[in-house]
Amino acid sequence: MPSVNAVSVMLSLKEKDRPIVRKLLCAGCCVRCVLRFCCVGTSSAYRRSSQDLHKELLAFISEENSPESHDASGEEKSSDAPPNKRMRTDEDSVTAAQTDSDICPVCLGVLQDFCDPTFAKQVSDAVKKQQYEFDSLVLTVSLPAQMSVREHSCWLHVKKEVREKSMCLGKEDVIQVKDAFKWAVQGKIGQELGAAVVANSPCEVSVGFIHPETQEDCHFLANACPDCFKPTKNKASIFTRMAVVKALEKISEEKFSRHYPCPPKKANTRCTALDTTCLHTSVFIAGRYNKFSRELPQTPWVIDGERRMDGSVEELIAAPLLSSFRADGFNFSSSGREDVDVRTLGNGRPFAVELLNPHRTKFSRTEIKHLQETINQSSDKIRVRDLQIVTRDATSRMKEGEEEKTKTYSALIWTEKAIDSPDLEFLANIKVI
Repeated sequence: MPSVNAVSVMLSLKEKDRPIVRKLLCAGCCVRCVLRFCCVGTSSAYRRSSQDLHKELLAFISEENSPESHDASGEEKSSDAPPNKRMRTDEDSVTAAQTDSDICPVCLGVLQDFCDPTFAKQVSDAVKKQQYEFDSLVLTVSLPAQMSVREHSCWLHVKKEVREKSMCLGKEDVIQVKDAFKWAVQGKIGQELGAAVVANSPCEVSVGFIHPETQEDCHFLANACPDCFKPTKNKASIFTRMAVVKALEKISEEKFSRHYPCPPKKANTRCTALDTTCLHTSVFIAGRYNKFSRELPQTPWVIDGERRMDGSVEELIAAPLLSSFRADGFNFSSSGREDVDVRTLGNGRPFAVELLNPHRTKFSRTEIKHLQETINQSSDKIRVRDLQIVTRDATSRMKEGEEEKTKTYSALIWTEKAIDSPDLEFLANIKVI
């Protein structure tokens, strides 16, 4: 068994953490939640196996009762019970607490069953099936709102122990479940996908968890802090994570303890992982288009649910783009618009297409040029030029120039009688038309 010094160095634990470790293990908390509440911010500690961490935590609290153990002041500790008996008592109490149910009452199994290479591979395989193209990714985690209640309960439980020893433990000092989970699995996910897992990336991989058994844990907060829970049209439930966190910030410790046990009760079921989802930020394509047809609207022309004309400028341009970028959808915008029976000639009208959630994002100049040719060959009604990938900011500048832009219109006019010079002068002098 590792010595106390070796364990404390590996896990960044200190003498003051011993009673906290013992208290949390006896409450049935998993080893990673123990590290979180001991404010262990070393990410590598969370990547170690649960079995190894459990052995080392037991060694850490057991060494306190060894003959060589000293307290923080260097004084030798004394007890009426023999050292070996006290060591066995600690291990037995912890083992008994975790035998009743091996599901952590705080993280509800998230930091137990979903931090191993098997789950990391499941996430990676789900991403691979969606065939995204990326060099880096950001991992986001969605947890049940009621987990915040259990976290608060456990914090109050530990806070009482810390307070008795004239120390303090701020809630902000506790490592968040999301962070601990990411530290444990994101390296394995990145390795499986051959991509760097970073804080900011255009590609987002989302992992979510639900726990139906405990979904009523936060309901008492609606009565305690009604101002925090207001129904909205877009939310299926008022018990959102943000609302729960806000209520927990307002409720007093005494009031919370009257309505909810500290530490939290054990659960009978583990969290369930939702399907892994991916989302890539939009890609913007810009250029100029000419329209040669007098029977082609810029956008689909629908009146009272009935389509009046086949095709549109935006559809002719967007179809090849959607296919090539493998996007889920698009938004079309342009600098102004023309009537359906008006042609657009000259250098063409500036336009931009926002491609939503593209699965492919890297294109060479040659490929973009080929894509432009594909659009032009698909129809004789339009033609595009200067096709290129641009930034979101560039599309906004296109709109800003609408007011200052000048346009030249030409029209063929038929009249019943001839128009002479005085008639033209009269028309030219009209200021308001």
